[in-house]
Amino acid sequence: MPRTRLSGRTRVLAVTVAAAALGATCYGAGVAGAHDSVPRSDKQIPNLTDVVSEIKAYYGDTVDASGEHFPSATGNYAKQVAGIEAKATAYLEREVRHEGHGHGGHAAKPAIVLDVDDTSVNTYNYELEVGFNYTPATNSAYIANKNMQAVFGMQTLTNWAADHGITVFWITGRPEAQRADTVRNLAAVGYKPAADTDHLYLKNAANPPAYLPCGATCTTIEYKSGTRKHIESLGYNIVANFGDQYSDLTGGYADKTFKLPNPMYFLP
Repeated sequence: MPRTRLSGRTRVLAVTVAAAALGATCYGAGVAGAHDSVPRSDKQIPNLTDVVSEIKAYYGDTVDASGEHFPSATGNYAKQVAGIEAKATAYLEREVRHEGHGHGGHAAKPAIVLDVDDTSVNTYNYELEVGFNYTPATNSAYIANKNMQAVFGMQTLTNWAADHGITVFWITGRPEAQRADTVRNLAAVGYKPAADTDHLYLKNAANPPAYLPCGATCTTIEYKSGTRKHIESLGYNIVANFGDQYSDLTGGYADKTFKLPNPMYFLP
């Protein structure tokens, strides 16, 4: 999803990796502290070069012949993602064995919701290419000309869900202008469910949907939870919601949430 506050994002990137190195388990509290406190000494600020090195080591930085960077399939990032996916798959297997879905005894069609960036596809190469300095212009140019690789195993999990009668939706903070490029990328890296206009939701600041009372001013949580509410109003029960940011997952309208790892940036 798009990022807009670069300085805050860079600060949180550093604090997140530093917290991980110290074995911190309360990510949310660490992020809140990053926004609310001002360092009194340089010793309280992780060295940004070291932070980037930690990120590259965690992803198992791999460089191809053209100089593109990719996470390693045997790196710690891939291993952590695989563990989360194993739990999610076991959960979905239990869900498809149940005859009834929904709330209050009313049958509803089972569905899952996925974020796009760093949940369905991996932005790692883009982040390194721009030095973790996201801008809408560089992001749009990258997405228009390159396909981001799938987050390890997520296309397999998603395709399995679709094959077992679970409808797949994507809700992304990407702008409506990136719809065609997003559809192309998802298909190119192996996602089989149709990412059509009924199943792929992007932010439309010029013409926000009527089901979002906040319109073009929605926060990420309002936009994503409001869209999930809309999906459920269409007769679906969202049995699982996948995202790499807590703002992807907060706000209800999902039976269970699965948080994918992302130490590269934080989005409130």
